[in-house]
Amino acid sequence: MRAAVLSLAAIALSVLPAAAQLVDPSVKINEKFSERIDIGISTNEIAIASDFSGTEITVFGAIDGADELLLSTFAYDIVVALEGPRQAATVRRKERVAGIWINRHSISFEPIPASYSMSSTRPIQNISSMMDLAARDIGINNIRLIPTGGIGDGSRVSEFRDALRRIKQSGGLYQRDPTGVRFISKSLFRASVRLPANIPVGQHEVRAVLYKNGVFVMEKAIPLRVVKTGLEQFIYNSAHSYSLAYGIFAVFLAGITGWLSSLIFRKD
Repeated sequence: MRAAVLSLAAIALSVLPAAAQLVDPSVKINEKFSERIDIGISTNEIAIASDFSGTEITVFGAIDGADELLLSTFAYDIVVALEGPRQAATVRRKERVAGIWINRHSISFEPIPASYSMSSTRPIQNISSMMDLAARDIGINNIRLIPTGGIGDGSRVSEFRDALRRIKQSGGLYQRDPTGVRFISKSLFRASVRLPANIPVGQHEVRAVLYKNGVFVMEKAIPLRVVKTGLEQFIYNSAHSYSLAYGIFAVFLAGITGWLSSLIFRKD
């Protein structure tokens, strides 16, 4: 009896790693298909220095178990997206009152990707249904913008959502390239994803989603870290870790700079 119990325990332990893989949040699989996707990136960390003006990362990937006939007929589609750390967002609308522009209305939204850069084999509306794309947060217009707090009668929510997307895109934080993913061999692909100069620091995520004839097959995600280096890192850490001292020093430095400027440019 004891030997049987030990055998069962050994079997259970051997199954645990496989079960853990199945619940891996970075991997989502449609069990109806046998194809699998794997990805890698040219670097796992982006260092931002004072002269950083934006860059591109290359995402490499392969489709395992792909049907060669379907590959030749372009039945497989891939979407690659780089998502920044999630941050709460507030949109304010200014109106002119008594000749002065002031903030009259505002709506806050639940945390959304601070940056979003997407590449695909073709325009996403030609890849799958808008319902499926929206369910998987694929595409700038499908990022969920859920308002929080008081929103009145809700009539302005759509307007503020459009404004938030427009602000993100005009600032270069939300980008898309409808032909940025290219097959370099039968089952190997490559994608270029743009990082803007004002990309936020923190933990980012590279997502790759595989579709077959418009049907979801698999999604895989890997992390990418964006950090500041040198003087940029020192200033960033000081501002966030010692905010009071940093603020006092900034005011003191501004005062000293103004005083020295008045001495240098004083006309006697």
